[in-house]
Order: sequence, then structure tokens, then C-alpha cells
Amino acid sequence: MNTSADSTARESLHADLADPDESAAVAERADSLARSDLLRAALLGVLDRHEPDAARILRGEPSHSRMSTKLLARTIQAQAIWFQLLAIAEQNRDMRRRREVERARGHEDVRGTFAHVFRAAVEAGLELGEIRQALCALRIRPVITAHPTEAKRVTVLERHRRIYLRLFDLESPRWTARERDDLTRAISDEIELLWLTGELKLDKPTVDQEVAWGLYFFDENLFDVVTQLYGRIESAFAHQFPGESVELPVVFGFGSWIGGDRDGNPFVTSAVTRNTLWQMRLASLRRYRSRLTELGRNLSVSERAMPLAQDFRTAVAEALAAHPEGEKVAQRNPGELFRQFITCMLAKLDATIASSERQAPVTDGSGYANADQLVADVELMHDAMHEAGAGPLARSFIAPLLREVKTFRFATVRLDIRENTIRINAVLAELYCASQGAAQAPEVDTPAWKDWLLAELGKPRQPGDAPVAVARLSADAQETFATFRTVAEMRVHCDREAFGTLILSMTHSAADVLGVYLLAKHAGLFNDAAAVERCTLPIVPLLETIPDLRRAPAILKELLAVPLVQRSLRGHGNVQEVMIGYSDSNKDGGYFTANWELAKAQGTMTRLGEELGVQIAFFHGRGGSVSRGGAPTGRAIASLPPGSIRGGFRVTEQGEVVSYKYANRGTAHYQVELLASSVFQHVLLSERESALVPRHEFDEAMEAISGVSWTAYRKLMESEHLLAYLQASSPLEELSMLNIGSRPARRTQARTLADLRAIPWVFSWTQNRHMLPGWFGLGSGLAAFVEVRKERGRELLQRMFRESRLFRTVIDEVEKTLLTVDLDIAREFARLVDETEVRDPIFKTIELEYHLTCETVLRVSGGTGIAERFPQLRRRLARRLQTMNQVSREQVQLLRRLRQGGDEDVRTAFLLSINCAAAGLGATG
Repeated sequence: MNTSADSTARESLHADLADPDESAAVAERADSLARSDLLRAALLGVLDRHEPDAARILRGEPSHSRMSTKLLARTIQAQAIWFQLLAIAEQNRDMRRRREVERARGHEDVRGTFAHVFRAAVEAGLELGEIRQALCALRIRPVITAHPTEAKRVTVLERHRRIYLRLFDLESPRWTARERDDLTRAISDEIELLWLTGELKLDKPTVDQEVAWGLYFFDENLFDVVTQLYGRIESAFAHQFPGESVELPVVFGFGSWIGGDRDGNPFVTSAVTRNTLWQMRLASLRRYRSRLTELGRNLSVSERAMPLAQDFRTAVAEALAAHPEGEKVAQRNPGELFRQFITCMLAKLDATIASSERQAPVTDGSGYANADQLVADVELMHDAMHEAGAGPLARSFIAPLLREVKTFRFATVRLDIRENTIRINAVLAELYCASQGAAQAPEVDTPAWKDWLLAELGKPRQPGDAPVAVARLSADAQETFATFRTVAEMRVHCDREAFGTLILSMTHSAADVLGVYLLAKHAGLFNDAAAVERCTLPIVPLLETIPDLRRAPAILKELLAVPLVQRSLRGHGNVQEVMIGYSDSNKDGGYFTANWELAKAQGTMTRLGEELGVQIAFFHGRGGSVSRGGAPTGRAIASLPPGSIRGGFRVTEQGEVVSYKYANRGTAHYQVELLASSVFQHVLLSERESALVPRHEFDEAMEAISGVSWTAYRKLMESEHLLAYLQASSPLEELSMLNIGSRPARRTQARTLADLRAIPWVFSWTQNRHMLPGWFGLGSGLAAFVEVRKERGRELLQRMFRESRLFRTVIDEVEKTLLTVDLDIAREFARLVDETEVRDPIFKTIELEYHLTCETVLRVSGGTGIAERFPQLRRRLARRLQTMNQVSREQVQLLRRLRQGGDEDVRTAFLLSINCAAAGLGATG
């Protein structure tokens, strides 16, 4: 069913656990049922106490009276909670099975681990030096975004985590019957609190609340998980290569867009971005305080038992001298130099935290001016202990903290700024008019515009030059300038790595990117006083539409020919990052065409970079659903073009994807290692794999299928009444009632399909069970290919299914999506469209394409039924389908009543039906 975020994550979890026979399937069902039965019984017990009528309905008992709207709402809420509990049970089972596989087969046999990749690399004939070099060159950074696809409140996430932990506790055989009863009762209590907790967000979240949501995952898990990943890599390396070790640089960390994504979100201002950075800084500082306190308790090392080097003893003496109560510290821990030093470090951290709470840097020497100073102190302790002969203690107690501070610094994440081309060019047009005394700026796609940009970028700033006259610009332009200046300011005040890059969405030309360089110049983001040498902020074009992806090599070639850009890239390791958008390209061209154009663009840009001596690093803008680029992590990375990852890899983690992957410790450990090891495997082996080797006949077939698929999809998109159909046949216009994100559903106030964001677009087709963005157009493409090429064409497609990883991945994901389509329910949603001339032609087109897609996909895969190749997926869906269908039908009636002026009870029941459908499918959009 992989239109959902947690289903894609679950499938990656299951990638190496496919059922080899029916006995495994039986074991899986028994294992899952034990937990799900326990949770279901607890939920029904809670409902018996609080809402007995809803309990009877969930049990399937007949009802002899008409259900009230309030009871309907409570019943839908109970069904949604059941879906959530079922997902928790399955997640617990998945982790149990993974541990069982590791025990039975060994760590090296478990895919998605570094142990497996190291062994595969050796078996492929790679030398140790090559493996070590590739490992140390990794720069992997998942980026958490505030995309509004998470319908669950943080309070609900916390309840889910506690239920999961109780299930984990129950796995232990050491409990007595009484203790197990206590644990079971604790689970019931958590479910009761979950039932009594308001599920709906009453107000639209602020950006500050979204920042707190993102930090929740770090505080709960990610600070520990990322640090422990380094230990896992080093352990697997040492096991595969006995007697060898590896000193890892920072190869894995997190980025974020929360508080920095200004694209169409008027609530993200420069002041909000500044506040976000202080909150991120405080999160890391408070974490280090906790870790240092714990370290101080553990390092009760006496200098009489372990003589220490003089340089460390000197450092401790200097720290005590600088501490206001240094003598008391020494007297309290006589001879325990590590504890004395840590106490002094804690005092400096406290001063740093206090100044950060005032949103001010440390200037008086009482605290840490930057993360490098803290790194130096931790390194000093690590080296002192290691040199004193206690290397194992240094590795176990101090090295994890050292990794943590190096990774998260005083920033927790690297915050990206995202802005769109329209806003940037509007600011530049104002700047042009103000500086040139002109009434109007040239059009942005003309040579005159680019010539002006290049001339301004090449003009040295003189000491006496007046700054750009920002005060003469509009309020919007001043705000954009303020954001650029915030980058310069907060790099000094918070952390030099507080910012990642500036993402320019809807990039259409090289001139668009040069315009950002010019604003960076005026904001003081160049490394020389004349502001002509090098920009210190990496500028990343975001290519989101099919035409832009096709123009990508030309855009990049023109951009990389500019000397300023070349000099700037040398300061960034000679790497040009390019972001590619899966969601908008899908919305623009349909699922098959988007995937093909994305693959082609990556291949051509990679080759262009090699020709020009520049490394192209791709930032993958994926969402949770299939139509927004979602796919099992390992398979998605494995199907990328060979050689397209040279070490640097970024990918967005959005909404419900974040909570599924990172809300529970065990799952977070797995997902982080899965992502990192999959990238590493692609770096090492992708150019050696036959399934990724470009073949002319395969590429020619993909191009032909894509052409027809694009035509069929665009014909539907350009239908005169499609927007009216979608607005009436889905809860598109009602999405804002959910209050699941701070940003609007549209970039501007225009009411067109083009202006509609990809998330509400996918959300609408998901809720009305059309699932159209995840499959439409492929059937036409496959059918036309076979019609033209006859039997040879059919045989070629079947061979591509076996031998082309990209084609196989696309077919697999489409087939899973088709499993969640329900034309009967879709037809009921379509009846919400009153005008038959709008409804009938569009639904008929969708219905015909659906049947054609099912037929052609099965001919290619050789299956007899949709998704029969995915038995675990079918079983998961079977546990939910009856209830999902029932809720979808109720949603149709509730939507009709709401539009006819339904009261607050109707509104509540309707919104709960959206949450319930999202819980069943695993995603809001």
C-alpha cells in the first residue's frame, strides 16, 4: 500500500525479512496478534468505561438505534486510535524480528547495516584503502522539514512512545506474573490517557511550536542515536578488518528547514529564524550539560591510581584558577582531576546557557565562546585518559561525548533558508530601480537582466561606499534582506555551522541563482572586504518541474562558467549541491515521467560535473507518500543512477516520516544506520552493478513510455474542470481546518492548480481514495509501448522488470499504490460533484486509466493479482481495510453535511475521519 510514510519505512525495515515460506507468515501473524490482541483488549476496556456504545460498534455488535453525530465522532476517534495501536504493535514486532534474524544469521547478513556493506565491499574485491577513503568522505544529512503532513500532536506522540516502551518491557522473560500484570495495566493506563487526550489541534501551530516538535525527536532519541551510529560503524569496521581502526570525521548529522523555510510561508520571518537558532543552540547546550553531569558521576578517577600527564594537570589548575570557587571544587574532589575539570566545564556551560537564554553571545570569557572551545576541553580529557593507559574507558565514556559535540556543535542542526525565485527576483527588481533610477527592471529572462547581475557581482566595494539603501525598499524586500543579514550575524553569535545552505525553490535559470549571490553580497556574506572574491553561503538551486529538470544541465553549465561561482565552490570543497523535487515534478508530469526525468537529470548533471571538475551533490526532496518520492529507503537509494552519490547526500524527512522513523529508539537506530549504510553501499558499488548500468534499449523504452504517460497525465491536468472536480470530490478546501502546519496550502492567493502545493494535492487524492498522483498515466504508457512493439515490446518490458532497478522500483511502487485505490469509494466521493458535465468525463477517464494500469502492470510483473508479490503489505492492509472503507464512506456523508452548514459536531466528526484515514493509510499527504 506504500502511499504512506510509515508503510515505506516499514517496508525498508522488512527488506531483508521477506517471508521465505508460509511458516514464516504464520509466525509473523502469531507474533503480531499477541501484541495487537493485548492492545485491542486494553482499548476496548477503556471504551467500556468511557464510551460503551463505541466499544460495541468496534466489537461488531449490531446497533438497534441511529448513531448520533457525537457517537459517530467518538467511534471514528476510537478506530483511529486502534490504527495507531496496531502500527505500534507492528513496529514492535518488526524490531523483534530484526533482532531474531541478527541472532540467527549474524550481523553481516542483515541488510541495512554497515557490517553487511563492509562484507559486500570485500567480496566485490575493493581494497581496504578504498573502503576507508569512501567511508571518511561520507557527508550524510537528513533534513527535517515542517511540511504539514503530521496530523498527530506531540502529546499523542509521547503517549505512543510510552506504549511502545511498555511493549518492549514485556518482551523480557524475567518478569513474574504480578510484574507482567503491572506492565499490562500501565499500557491500559496510557491508552486511557490517549483516549482522554484531545486528538485535534485546536489552533494552527506557530513556527515556534513546530521548532519544539522537531527538537522533541532530538531530546528523546537522536542525540543518542547519531552518536551511537559512529560506534556501530567503528565496531563493524574493526570486525571486518581485524587489527585495523578508522578515525571518523563528522559523516552524519541532521539539517532542518523548521524556522528557515520562507517559501510561501509568511510566518517565517528573520526574527523567527533568529529565535529558532537560539532554541536549537539551547537544546544542544542543555544536552551537553546533562552528559557532562553524568560523566562527572562516572569518572571517579584518582590521580593516585592513574598518574596523568602534566599538560592535563596544568589545564585543570588553570580551570580551577578561573573558577570563582576553584579552591572549594578542588577540596570537594581531592585528587579527582577529571571531576574537578568537569565541574569547571559545567560552570562555563551554565554561563553559556544563561547568555543563550537572553539570546546573547558570551563576551566576558565566563562561558564557551564557541563549540570549538568545548571540543578542545573534551579532547583534552579524552587524550589524558588515553595516554594514562585507560584507552577503553576513554572510548566508552569520553569519546561518545566528543562525537556528540563535534556533530551537533552549538546548533543541533544546520538550518537551511529556503526562499522562492519570485520573491528573490522581486527584491532584486526593487534594488535595480533604486540603484539605477529606473522605473522598471528588465525582464528576468533577458540578457540585460543577467548582464546587470554580473556587473553588480563584479563591482568591488570600496571602503567609503554607502551600503545598499534598504530603507528605500518595500517592507517585503527589507524583510528578505534582514534574513540574509541574520545568516551573517547568527553564524557569529550561535555557531559557525548554524546554517547549511540557501535553497532557491522554483529555479528556472542560472540568472535566478546569480540573483541570490547578489543579495548575499549586499548582506555581507562574502569573505573579502571588496565582496567580489567568494560567497560563504552555499546557494542551492531547487529544480521542481519537468521543464526545469530537462533544462538542468544547461542551467548548471551556465552557472558553473561564472568565475565567482567557481571561486565560491572551491571554498565549499568544490561541491555544487542541487536539490531535486520529487513532489512538484510528480504533480507536474505524473509519477512515471517524474521518476524518469529525475533519473535522467541526475545522470546528466553527474557527467557534466565530471567534465567540469566539480562534484555535484544531490539533495533529494522526498515526501512520505509514493507520489511525493516515498519508497523504502534502501531500495530508493539503490535505484539512483550509478555514480550519482560521491559522498555527499541529503534528503528531506517530512511530517509523519519523522515521527515514524525517529519517535522510538530502536526504530531510530535502524533507520539512521539504514540510510547511512545504503548511501555508503551506493558510493562503493553502484558503478559495478549490472542493474544500474545504462542500457540504450532500456533508456529508449523508458523515454517512449514516459512520453505517452506524460501526454495522458497532462491531458487530464489540463481538463477545464479538473480543479473544480478535485475541490468538490475531496476535502481539499477543508484541509486547513486540521491545523497541521503553519504555512498556507497555496504559495500565493491564486486559486489555480499550478499554485496548489504538492502536499494538499496528494492529500486530496489520498482521502478520496483515487490515489491518482501515484499511478495515473503509466497504464497508457505501457499499453502504447506494447501496441507499437507487439510481442518484442512486451518481452522487453518483462526483461526490464527483471534487470532494471529503476524500472522495477517504479512498477513496484505503482502496484502497491493501486492496492489502496477503491473505485467504489472514489465514486461516492465523485458524487459530491453536483455538475454531471464536470464529474462524469473526469471520473470515467480516471476509471479507464486505473483498469488499464492494473492490467498492464500485471502483464509486466507476471502477477495474477495486484501486489500479490507483497504478502506482508497485503496482510497489513487486510487488518485495516474494512474499517478504512467504512470511515471513508462516513467521510463522504460528513463532508456533504459540513458543506450544507453542518454544526460543530459534524465538523469534529469530519476532521476525526481525516485523522482516522491518515492513521489507516499511514499518511496525511
